[in-house]
Amino acid sequence: MIDKLTHKAILKAMFKDKLIAVAEAKRIDVNLMDPDGVPPHPIVGIARNLPTHQGTGDRINLEALCEWFADKVGVDYFVIDPLKIDIASVTQVVAPQYARQHGFLAVKTDKDSVTLAVKNPLDLSWKDNLEILLRKEIHVVFANPAEVDRYQSEFYTLAKSISSSSLNDDRGGGSIQQNLEQLVELGRSGQLDAEDHHIVQVVDWLLQYAFEQRASDIHLEPRKEMGEMRFRIDGILHHAYQVPPNVMMAIIGRLKTLARMDIAEKRRPLDGRLKTRTPDDKEIELRLSTVPTAMGEKMVMRIFDPDVLQRSFHELGLTDRELDLWNQLTRHTNGIILVTGPTGSGKTTTLYSTLKNLATSEVNVCTIEDPIEMVEPSFNQIQVHNAIDLTFSAGVRSLLRQDPDIIMIGEIRDLATAEMAIQAALTGHLVLSTLHTNDSPSAITRLLELGVPAYLITATVLGVMAQRLVRTLCPHCKEPAEIDDTLWRDFCPDPNMNQDEICKPVGCIECRQTGYLGRIGLYEMLEMTNDLQGIVSPETGLIELRQQSMEDGLQTLRYSGAKKVSQGYTTIEEVLRVTPFVNG
Repeated sequence: MIDKLTHKAILKAMFKDKLIAVAEAKRIDVNLMDPDGVPPHPIVGIARNLPTHQGTGDRINLEALCEWFADKVGVDYFVIDPLKIDIASVTQVVAPQYARQHGFLAVKTDKDSVTLAVKNPLDLSWKDNLEILLRKEIHVVFANPAEVDRYQSEFYTLAKSISSSSLNDDRGGGSIQQNLEQLVELGRSGQLDAEDHHIVQVVDWLLQYAFEQRASDIHLEPRKEMGEMRFRIDGILHHAYQVPPNVMMAIIGRLKTLARMDIAEKRRPLDGRLKTRTPDDKEIELRLSTVPTAMGEKMVMRIFDPDVLQRSFHELGLTDRELDLWNQLTRHTNGIILVTGPTGSGKTTTLYSTLKNLATSEVNVCTIEDPIEMVEPSFNQIQVHNAIDLTFSAGVRSLLRQDPDIIMIGEIRDLATAEMAIQAALTGHLVLSTLHTNDSPSAITRLLELGVPAYLITATVLGVMAQRLVRTLCPHCKEPAEIDDTLWRDFCPDPNMNQDEICKPVGCIECRQTGYLGRIGLYEMLEMTNDLQGIVSPETGLIELRQQSMEDGLQTLRYSGAKKVSQGYTTIEEVLRVTPFVNG
């Protein structure tokens, strides 16, 4: 039992529990000062100086040490997850000075109780007085002291910035909860200052926070009562923070300024982009999009990580068989290759990664996009601009006079674009493009529906890749799982597929208790074989195309998903969530 929070008492308990040897305890005893001479929290200081694991070179995990300490002193261990904490509420519990003085952070509060994450659960002399003052029951938990210090600073700084900006913008002294008419008048009067230093702080925090949480999109949504900030992480939206409507307007104004967008224009959709840096000094590009809503402007920021283009196709999730077939298709010098799937299924990443591999010094790679997703120096990229009649079809027509070898068309949306893509393929160019269809055979029927003659489809289309993204099981906490034989037979197209490596989600610190960490692709590769070409006609139905494709060796999205489940990458529930029923 540890009765005092000192490094000597902790080391003694660690030695007793055989976590450390005597020699190491003595070495740590004299190496606990920070470089600036300030002693850190005993547990943090010990964790920094613990011996490394033999063979791996990794220091013993601070979180594991904190969890052990919580168990030793008999309190619950709490992992601070900012996305699960109502920052606006918890920062109202006590003043920041009081929280810092006694080393705690409020992490949960309701009408009758409040939960405090403390750095020293052995000294709670202040607890009774605080319960009387708050008139609430206090639950004490222990959290990583370094995280308590960090989020004390971040939460209170953020709350202060939002509070200050709200007061600054509330010129009339009325409530910050304004109705629609007041919001409209406030926007017209230009009272909000996007350059206010509090707003600047909030925007800086928002971007850094999103990068740390691995967000792919940031949603800023105006509401009548409180504006919503949400992050999309691994394909799922999570609540991040709420701000008053006038602050939300100022935040969006600040971001529009940074992206060189028209701040005064709030009546029509706008697009923009900006570059910034992550906490580890990596350059990140964001694409901004606004639309007018009943409550004001809504903004979505898509975060593009340039490292995505450096990943191999195996890292993206392609099997050896799928990669071989994809390489065969992209080695052609002319023809059309289509990538299909819904928004957010990874089509852009697949196309950019492919083009980056193909863009050698001997070829001219040109793209026409709406909008340009990521700026890549090795491509010649054109932005669609409908206001001046620079459409997909017009852009391709112009590119054909630019001596291209490879053309990427952002999306085939209409017959005119499809005809230009076919024209480019027939005149000796390799064309890559996207369609929004459920699976790969549906791409053929979509072209027929657009009005493309069957003989031109068979003459130009080389193949189609359909894809989806599924969340991957967290490698730090996943556990082996047994699947009911009946369920597996109903789910898996190949009943003989190995089930030995199937795992289930558990939840840990690394994955924020979700059980999932990151995403991987599921792919369905359709090759235009002679047999498939032979049945393509305006009368051919989707079922016929799908049956012939499977006879030719097509492995469906559901099959690809089952393969990933059998290898322990994901779960049946995830695959069922994203794959179309037709592939079952």
